[in-house]
Amino acid sequence: MITFTNTLIIDRPVSEVYQYLSDLEHIPEWNWAVETTTKTSPGPVRVGATYRQTRAIPRPAVEMLTVTALDEPRRIEVRGTLAGLPARLDYALAEDSGATRLVNAVELETPGTPRLFAQLLGDRIKKSVAQNLRALKETIERAHSRAV
Repeated sequence: MITFTNTLIIDRPVSEVYQYLSDLEHIPEWNWAVETTTKTSPGPVRVGATYRQTRAIPRPAVEMLTVTALDEPRRIEVRGTLAGLPARLDYALAEDSGATRLVNAVELETPGTPRLFAQLLGDRIKKSVAQNLRALKETIERAHSRAV
């Protein structure tokens, strides 16, 4: 199993970051590896909501995601298959001097993968996720600067 966390500060209130992040259809706006994310279940975003996602990198794939926990405005958990690996993504949000501290914890199952290879793969994935989270931060902060 590959596990890691990334933490960053987004210069926006927790409620604003939560609203943006909990709508998974925004993922292609900040994740360079994802082409589309479409809600496939009816109604509002809630526990049990499902999404279909198309990924371009590391190879074209269709992925299914399910929201497994929502604690507005503090936590979002999503489970699914990412790049062929069963995954759990947890986003914990906390107020930090008027901004939002976002901690993203990732668990990827790697059945049958040698430990050393899984560690190397994990390091690479963590860097890519950190890059995406920086894009998330810039996207949310830029949206505010245009609105002002």
